[in-house]
Amino acid sequence: MRSRATFAALGLALIAGHSAAASASIVVGAKNFTEGAVLAEIMAQTIESQTDIEVVRRLNLAGTQVCFEALRAGEIDVYAEYTGTALRNLVGDEALHLSPAQVYATVSREVARRFGLTWLAPFGFENTYVMLVTAQTSARLQLTTMSDLHRHKLRYGISHEFLRRPDGMPGLRSAYRLDEDTTTGLAHDFSYQALADGAVDVIDGYSTDAKILRYGLVPLRDDRNFFPPYEAAPLIRSDLEQRAPGVTTALLLLAGRIDDSAMRRLNYQVEMERREPAAVAAEFLSDLGVKSDRQIQVSQRHGFLSLLYQRRWQTLELTRRHLALTIGAVALAAVIGIPLGVVASRRPTLARAALGLAATLQTIPSIALLAFMLPLFGIGVTPALVALLLYAILPILRNTVTGLRGIEERLVDVGRGLGMSDSEILRQVELPLAAPVLMAGIRTATVISVGTATLAAFIGAGGLGDPIVTGLATTDYALVLCGALPAAMLAIALDALLGVVEMWTTPRGLRAD
Repeated sequence: MRSRATFAALGLALIAGHSAAASASIVVGAKNFTEGAVLAEIMAQTIESQTDIEVVRRLNLAGTQVCFEALRAGEIDVYAEYTGTALRNLVGDEALHLSPAQVYATVSREVARRFGLTWLAPFGFENTYVMLVTAQTSARLQLTTMSDLHRHKLRYGISHEFLRRPDGMPGLRSAYRLDEDTTTGLAHDFSYQALADGAVDVIDGYSTDAKILRYGLVPLRDDRNFFPPYEAAPLIRSDLEQRAPGVTTALLLLAGRIDDSAMRRLNYQVEMERREPAAVAAEFLSDLGVKSDRQIQVSQRHGFLSLLYQRRWQTLELTRRHLALTIGAVALAAVIGIPLGVVASRRPTLARAALGLAATLQTIPSIALLAFMLPLFGIGVTPALVALLLYAILPILRNTVTGLRGIEERLVDVGRGLGMSDSEILRQVELPLAAPVLMAGIRTATVISVGTATLAAFIGAGGLGDPIVTGLATTDYALVLCGALPAAMLAIALDALLGVVEMWTTPRGLRAD
C-alpha cells in the first residue's frame, strides 16, 4: 500500500495541473469501442445537466475486466455494461434460453451479492453478439444460421476478447461444433476490413455495429440461442447516491430511451460521419429534451491537416501529459538505474542478476505489463508510471554498467595515486568518462517510453494514445495520425535535446571536433 501511495504522489506531482477528484465529482468510464464512448458521454452529460456534480471521463479502458475491476476498486463510479456479458463473464452462469428479464434479474441479484455493485434500469436496446459473413459468402455456401457453419471449414477472424470469453469462441465451438480452418485474433474494428477484403470468412460483431450496414454484411441467426440477451445498462457503485446525491435519479432519465435503431444511428454518426461522441450525445439528449450544458466544439473536417489544426489545443494538452508521463518515468528509472548500475559494475554476480531481471521485464508485451499493474495500482497515472519505469530501467542500467566497465583501469589508478577517495574517483573520473554511454542509455529509454506511453490510454492515463485508441476503434485513421504524428515528433525532439545534454556532459577531451 505504501508503494502505491508513493507512486501516486509522484504521478500527481509530475502531471502539472492534475489534481485528485474533489468529493463533489464522479468518474464515468467506458470500454474502448464506439458505443462505450457514446454511452459514457450520454450518461456524463445527463448527470452534468441535472446536477451540480463535476463529471470526469475515463474513456477507452481496455475491455470488460478492466472496467469492472476499476469500478470495484473505486477508480470509476459508473460505466455501461451488458447483462449477457455479466451473466457469462462476471457471474459465470451458463444457463440457456433465458429472457431479458430473467437475465437482468439474475445479474442484478448476483452482482449486488458478490461484488456490492448496483445495476440501474437498462437503456432500452440490446447489443448482442452476431457472427457475420459477406453477402457473397452467405449465398455461395448457403449460410443463414450459425448451425450452418459446422458444414464448412472456414477462416475465422475473431476479436481478442471474444477469443477467450466463456460466451465467445470457447462456448461457441462446443455449442455449434465449429470446424475451423484457421482462427486469427484481430482488433474488433479491423476484422470488418479483413472480412471485406476476403482475408477471413467469418467474424464476430455486435448487432448495433454501424459497419454491418456499411459493408452489407449478413448476420447469422443464433438458432440454438447460445448468446444470452445483452441489454445495456449503467452499472454503478452502490455508495454512489450517498456520495453524489442526484446521480442515480439523473441516470434513470435514460431508462428505456435508447432503442436498437437509435443506438445503431448514434454509432453510425461517429464511425461513418466522423463526428465526435460528445457532439453526437449532446444532439441525442437535446432530442430527448435533456439540455446538455457541455460546450461541444464541432470539427469541420476537410482532411488530416484540417483535423490536426482543429485539434491543436487538445493535442497540446495531450502532449503535455504524455511528456510528463515520459519524463517522470525516465527520471525515476535514472534515480534507480544509475546507482544500481554503479554498484553492479563492481559486482559481476549482482550485474548478471540485475540485468537479467531487467531484460526479462523488457520481454513482457507492453499491454500485458499494463494489465499486470491494474490489480496493484488501479487505473490512471500510477500504473502507467510504474510500467514505463520498468521498461526504462534496462537501457539505463545496462549502459551504466557498460560505461563504467569500459573505463581504462590505469585512469582509475592515476586518481588513486593522487590521493583521491573512491567516491571522488567515481564523481570526478568514472562518471564523467562514462557519461556518453550513460546518456545514450537515457536517450534510448526516453524514446522507448514515448512509444510505450501511447498504450497508457487503455488504462485511463491519457496522453497522445487517446486519439490513437479512439481512431482505431472508429477506423478513423486521420484521428490515429493526430496522436501518432505528435508522438513521433516528441520522440525525435526529446532524443535531439538529450543529444545536446550528452554533449554537455561529455568531458571536453572526449568530444569529437
